Amino acid sequence: MNLISTRLVLAEVSWYDIPDIHRLHSLPEVDEYNTIGIPVNEDETRDVIRPWIEDQSQIPRSKYLWKILKNCSGEFIGVAGLSLSNDRFRSGEIFYKLLPSHWGNGYATETAITLIKAGFKTLHLHRIEAGVATANIRSVRVLEKAAMKREGRRRKILPIRGEWRDNYHYAIVEDDPRDY
Repeated sequence: MNLISTRLVLAEVSWYDIPDIHRLHSLPEVDEYNTIGIPVNEDETRDVIRPWIEDQSQIPRSKYLWKILKNCSGEFIGVAGLSLSNDRFRSGEIFYKLLPSHWGNGYATETAITLIKAGFKTLHLHRIEAGVATANIRSVRVLEKAAMKREGRRRKILPIRGEWRDNYHYAIVEDDPRDY
């Protein structure tokens, strides 16, 4: 399932995308609020994304991982994902990571909105959630621009470089007002 927005194409990840994903995951700025840590090599990156690629052949699917490309050039600028509950609760959880050289251009917000639209319109979800480290102000702004509501704070839930960090929990439900 590929997704298209005004400026972006979200194309499902393949094994050929390992070098780009490894480069993204290897950047300290991207890892600042990440719980998986910086991968040692491409094999470690391959192991991290293996379940996402293997799930592409499952019915029903429980997860999607996309590479984010600029639709004018095809340039790789990040990844985005959606994990599904696959139960009667019809919920999913989104995430996104962009190369720092593309921060501040609205691409993360456009990605989040694209994921939310697909979640509601294509996958018929009732609820879409996202977690964000409380100190990650940029991502907090992205989720709020995408009309997600902060529902609470989970204390010391994120293991980041040997420290337990707090997380805000955001969500949007299918009948919440939004202007997209």
